[in-house]
Amino acid sequence: MIDRYMPKDFEEIWSEENMFRTWLRVELEVCRVLAEKGWIPKESMEVIEKKAGFSVPRIKEIENVTHHDLIAFTTSVAEYVGPDSRFIHWGLTSTDVIDTARGLQLKQASEKILAAIDELQKAIKERALEHRKTLMMGRTHGVHAELTTFGLKLAVWYDEMKRNRDRMQRAAETVSVGKISGAVGTFAHLDPDVEAIVCERMGLKAAPASTQTLQRDRHAEYLCAISIVGSSLDKFATEIRHLQRTEVREAEEPFAAGQKGSSAMPHKRNPVKCEQISGLSRLLRGYAVTALENVALWHERDISHSSAERVILPDSTSVLCYMLRAMTKIVSKMVVYPERMLKNIELTRGLAYSGQLLLDLTRKGVLREDAYRWIQRCSMKVWDENKDFLQVLQEDPDITKILSRAEIQSVVNPQHQLRNVDAIFSRVFAS
Repeated sequence: MIDRYMPKDFEEIWSEENMFRTWLRVELEVCRVLAEKGWIPKESMEVIEKKAGFSVPRIKEIENVTHHDLIAFTTSVAEYVGPDSRFIHWGLTSTDVIDTARGLQLKQASEKILAAIDELQKAIKERALEHRKTLMMGRTHGVHAELTTFGLKLAVWYDEMKRNRDRMQRAAETVSVGKISGAVGTFAHLDPDVEAIVCERMGLKAAPASTQTLQRDRHAEYLCAISIVGSSLDKFATEIRHLQRTEVREAEEPFAAGQKGSSAMPHKRNPVKCEQISGLSRLLRGYAVTALENVALWHERDISHSSAERVILPDSTSVLCYMLRAMTKIVSKMVVYPERMLKNIELTRGLAYSGQLLLDLTRKGVLREDAYRWIQRCSMKVWDENKDFLQVLQEDPDITKILSRAEIQSVVNPQHQLRNVDAIFSRVFAS
């Protein structure tokens, strides 16, 4: 991932240096278990513990000849250790090391992603509670529908992020797995308890069954979970972008002192961070498709998944955490305009209460089809003749036969539509 979207802590997780360091940790853990079993002499194990190391430039130099990064790595380690290096990588295949190490890297990345989700949830909750009573127009198909509150809009986001956290937690557990089962997964040279002990010491679960590789349905599930979280962030960002449009202007992302919106138009305050999040979410969905393509490998393994994973695993985890942290800042500092929300409610001159009027008429014994026709007739006059909804209703002969002037007037009452908002908040924030 380019530096622009690579958090520093993820740069460390996915650096070549950390990858080789994690490979070495796997190799050493296997050696320790074998030494405990008496398969490696005590004196040799002491030398391995003392001398084991590697040189990244040397690994690259060797790989230019071998065209195999793991062999280049073990050769570099052998140069540090000397003759006792014959016990390193004993009974292993390359993917035992690579997949187990990657499981640890994914676990480390997942912990940071989950922490970032927690921070975003906290920010959303604070703003939702702040604006639980802030009236605004709800829109369906982009058209004014009925009243809602800005806090309720955010409560929906919060509830969605709870589900995202759950699915991300499950997916993280699915990929926090290792395997030390050999060339085709049969434990031909090492016993299964070696795998169990090594994985436990690394904080991973051992795969119940594997081939030369961990099965890539695990990674596909993980990337799909990441793409869903990213799509939720895209949804939130798209909503803010719509609310920031000049004609709406009910909320907008923060605009920092000294920030510039356009090279040509000094007046511009554009939702650039939200647009950035929407754009990056497209990458995550693309990575998920690639991960799904990686599930089907030939026989006990081929290497077609490897090149893709070198890109999609570091990139997807890094980008998602970048997006989560960016959205947290946006939500925390988002500017909200309650007065503009009230003005926008007034744009349709009371049409938002047509649904309540429909119910009031049916409660008085009017057939729903008749009531709907009467109200729609009045509503079209509001749209086409720019009249006030109450005025048109009070002039309609069918409606005034059923409802008194006071009853018609009482229709325009936000409490009809928002009387259960507190109940929704209690359910969403019960925990």
